[in-house]
Amino acid sequence: MHIHDLVPPEGSNRRRKRVGRGIGGKGGKTAGRGTKGQKARDTIPAGFEGGQMPLQRRVPKLRGFRNPFRVEYQPINLDVIEASGLDDVTPEALHGAGLLHKGALVKVLARGEITRAVRVQAHAVSRQAEAAITAQGGSVELLPLPFGNGRPPSQGNALMNR
Repeated sequence: MHIHDLVPPEGSNRRRKRVGRGIGGKGGKTAGRGTKGQKARDTIPAGFEGGQMPLQRRVPKLRGFRNPFRVEYQPINLDVIEASGLDDVTPEALHGAGLLHKGALVKVLARGEITRAVRVQAHAVSRQAEAAITAQGGSVELLPLPFGNGRPPSQGNALMNR
């Protein structure tokens, strides 16, 4: 057997339909394009709407998603608490020390070490940070979130979160 003897199985390949080759065949005369009009003559681009602004340009481009109910915490690490010298770590004390924005929600994280007992009041605390603070004889108190239980009120308007 030679390479020129190879043929596909019977019925697996169909010949291309040749339209517009006279009235003798199936695709003669109008070649399946109906009668007259712009579409019957030459090619027009896909999505062309006769000069009207095409759909893909009319629709606004949606760029991602912004969760309006996201709770944003400002992290404070153990090494920052250690360096601050504060014994009572509260959001007000951290704001007074210039370590926190006014009204920010505080989350204590476990980077660094703490070598003394401190009393921490924060909105959220990681498990490792809580273990490190209590191991040094300190205490951790969780503050209630300003919006209560459940999810916070949405931010922005109906057009913002598309």
